[in-house]
Amino acid sequence: MVFTGEHQAEAARLARLTHSGGDERPLAGIRVAMLNFREPRQSTAGGAEEYAWQVSRFLLAQGAKVVFVTGRQRGQRRVEVLEDIQLRRMGNPYLVYLLVPLWLLLHRRRVDAVIDTMNGIPFFSPLVVRRGTPVLCLVHHVHDRQFHAFLPHWLARIGCFVEGPVARLLYRRCLTITVSESSKQELIRKLRWLAPITVVPNGCAEPAEVAPEPVQGDPTIVYAGRLVGHKRIERVVDLAAELETAWPELTVHVVGRGPEQGPLARRIVDKGLYGRVVLHGFLPDARKNALLAAAWLNVTASEFEGWGLTVIEAAALGVPTVAYDVAGLRDSVRHGVTGWLVRDGERLADVVERALKELADPARRAEVADACRAWAREFTWTRTGASITGLILANLQDRGGAYQ
Repeated sequence: MVFTGEHQAEAARLARLTHSGGDERPLAGIRVAMLNFREPRQSTAGGAEEYAWQVSRFLLAQGAKVVFVTGRQRGQRRVEVLEDIQLRRMGNPYLVYLLVPLWLLLHRRRVDAVIDTMNGIPFFSPLVVRRGTPVLCLVHHVHDRQFHAFLPHWLARIGCFVEGPVARLLYRRCLTITVSESSKQELIRKLRWLAPITVVPNGCAEPAEVAPEPVQGDPTIVYAGRLVGHKRIERVVDLAAELETAWPELTVHVVGRGPEQGPLARRIVDKGLYGRVVLHGFLPDARKNALLAAAWLNVTASEFEGWGLTVIEAAALGVPTVAYDVAGLRDSVRHGVTGWLVRDGERLADVVERALKELADPARRAEVADACRAWAREFTWTRTGASITGLILANLQDRGGAYQ
């Protein structure tokens, strides 16, 4: 975790208070607006939403009044209170970027601090909050390649312009939070970011106990996460065919929901992989964790990540990950220790095959599992929340805000 000076001391103090059951509430009376594109109960929610929600829960425990302002899926309530967090849902994936700033403008006298999550497009909160209100800009990763991969060329260029020159100038006086060192370097190198950047990694919930995974038996691979295009889940599905000769009993399990579920089901049928690839859809945490704990490997084929929350969730269960050597994932996977990275010029299938050969040795598999669990213990939502709390307090003091 990259966190220095009085901020680090404050984070450590808050973590100690939380673990010891202390009743000090350093954010008592502070009103925080968490702006995020989605919220965790939406069908396409992922790691960014989990981060925002877990931080919101921690801030609430520190005495803050938290409003989670986000987009709205069809059928959802516009106003709701969940876990004592006020939810304000508004707009579709496009209108949300107009309606959230408007909401903030109308309620700015009732907001003491803002966490503005930039999911490629910012919410422009510095333009609408009161003078002196701290805005923390949260960026999980740079979206430039993602824009060009999934949008028409003209629209991708607009997205890159807003993410780059527009946001760079708009947030130049706002502390920026990102979740990995490589994402920080991409902000500096690709976007020429002007604001100071602090790295506050994702946390990881301690998994409930599950049945111990078998040390021998047929190999299984799991993908767990959102079923969306940029996750490239079809590459994980295709592993069943590409590795059929070397690993005829290999089974690939895909867990999650999202718009790619239908296309993936058709791909499984078209390639004759029924029975070798199992599309589970959404699973409750207990069933998902049991399936993951029994796997040899967690595989993610995404080329756009800020960190890779599912990597650490798998590691907490003793399961290593194969992932591409891209920003974010190269931070969450320790190559050769808690998983393997697919380097330039390598094929995903070749790296997965090498990993399976290593894990076929029970002693090596046990060694990797121990390293994974030790790595996952480095990341907790308490540490993440304490870091964000320290940053809010420091910004309120620096700007002469409401904190006393």
